[in-house]
Amino acid sequence: MEEKAVIGIEDFLKVDLRIAKVISAEKVEGSDKLLKLTVSLGNEERTIVAGIAKYYSPEELVGKKIVIVANLKPRKIFGIESQGMLLAASDGEKLSVIVPDRDIPEGAKLS
Repeated sequence: MEEKAVIGIEDFLKVDLRIAKVISAEKVEGSDKLLKLTVSLGNEERTIVAGIAKYYSPEELVGKKIVIVANLKPRKIFGIESQGMLLAASDGEKLSVIVPDRDIPEGAKLS
């Protein structure tokens, strides 16, 4: 596995990690890898495009709470503005979306 550069706590503290609830999910037309998710952060909804369609069906994700990077600069992917990024772990063959192990409200900050 490729190792990343070591960062200071100041850089890490710039990342806004939040709990989000998946409200809806659908495959992105023209892509085998992408899903378009609508997530709730409690007081707002966002669209996130994620390359997880080979590992999750849209139905598996609806209602699930996930961890997202909430302050990532928006980016157009397949013509859809993605307003964050979900966190997932992968070993190259398998992938698992990071989920909280207890019920915690949408929008809660990770610390």
